[in-house]
Amino acid sequence: MNARRAKPRPLAEAIGSIRAAAEPATPLAAVQSAWTRAAGERIAAEALPVSERDGVVTIACRAATWAQELDLLQEDLLARLRSALPDAGLERLRFVVSPDPFLDTV
Repeated sequence: MNARRAKPRPLAEAIGSIRAAAEPATPLAAVQSAWTRAAGERIAAEALPVSERDGVVTIACRAATWAQELDLLQEDLLARLRSALPDAGLERLRFVVSPDPFLDTV
């Protein structure tokens, strides 16, 4: 008997499948998952999605200057998130100053 073995899946694909199954199916979880890709690593290091209500995602920023700058970039960031998450029903982004979400990364 000559049984063929399936080719192993790439590690990134396997991790992606496990991660998708483990994440809660909420709009906030979807935004948090897509945030670094949509915003870029530099912005993601300074701002973090922390809540969502009725299509409004609140982004906690490390400093007031980041909150102000990202508010000016809101349309571009929102377009990127909508592109990544077309079914999420995102209406707008709200930027607040709150370093607390970053305490465990400092």
